[in-house]
Amino acid sequence: MKQLVSGNEAIFQGAIRAGATYFAGYPITPASEILQQAAARAEEDPGFRFLQAEDEIAAAIATISASLAGAKSFTATSGPGFSLMQEALGWGHAVEAPCIFFNSMRVGPSTGMPTQPAQSDLLQIKGGSAGDYYPIAFYPNSVEESFRLMVTAFNAAEESLSPVIVLADALLSHLYEMADLDAIEVVVAPRTREPLGRGKRLFTGTAHDRMGNVKTNDPEAYRDWLNDLKERHLQVADKYPLFEYFPGKDPDTLLIAFGITSRIVAPLKERFSIFRPIRIYPVLEKELEKVTQPYRHIIVIEGNDGQYASWAECAISRKVMKVPCLGGGFKLKWIQSQIEERLKGR
Repeated sequence: MKQLVSGNEAIFQGAIRAGATYFAGYPITPASEILQQAAARAEEDPGFRFLQAEDEIAAAIATISASLAGAKSFTATSGPGFSLMQEALGWGHAVEAPCIFFNSMRVGPSTGMPTQPAQSDLLQIKGGSAGDYYPIAFYPNSVEESFRLMVTAFNAAEESLSPVIVLADALLSHLYEMADLDAIEVVVAPRTREPLGRGKRLFTGTAHDRMGNVKTNDPEAYRDWLNDLKERHLQVADKYPLFEYFPGKDPDTLLIAFGITSRIVAPLKERFSIFRPIRIYPVLEKELEKVTQPYRHIIVIEGNDGQYASWAECAISRKVMKVPCLGGGFKLKWIQSQIEERLKGR
């Protein structure tokens, strides 16, 4: 039966449908409702474990540790908390722990504007932790898609043996839509990696070979391990080349928008073409290159100062125009005026 469901509720219910049995977190706007749902679930279901940690660092480490112990685990935070979790995320890649990090973005830096939406943590997906690693991240734009992509993210985590990131923002987290989540059919990937204490493998964040033996002075062993990791992650990402493309009447201009901004600019699709990346990282290079080829003007509309635009430029080897929606300013009329200004300027 359809009922009003919020984005945060859909995120939590998607995790449960994917088989999650452990949540660790720390309260932070606009993701706190997920922690509240986890606490309520733990009271009702003895098979579900919940930890309100002392801070986001502890929550991230607990999430990864629970995965190593055999649980499908996840955490939820916002920008300041996501910043604190970055070192643990690198460790999660090093020990190859499948789990989910959900980040509902708000205006930063630092405490910023806690109740205002943003899309400004994209660069942290790839560059927040030390060294080379190959994250996978998804960004829904509706309540129902939030539910579906949480299941997809858990599957990708199991397949890649890594932390996978799901992004949203304050608007999407607190958006209510009619949805029947129980009626949505999904495929759930099982847990395949044996938990800590079983099998023949050590778990360490120090450079190591495939068995976990420490190899801090062996470049060849490190390269072999990292290349295996990279190949596996990219193969899994290729299974999920998720995007939407809506051709418009204007043959010259393509708008690129994702998450909640793609909903806001949707009324413009009668005139402009719109490309919406859903797998936000790795960047959909082949898809972007093909879709953007016929257009003279490419305009990226996002809730930050050009973070995805910089990725798009690298992917297609062309300059793009940018409409940064800053300070929570996600208004259609203003966005439309900015698009017209840039087209006139060109």
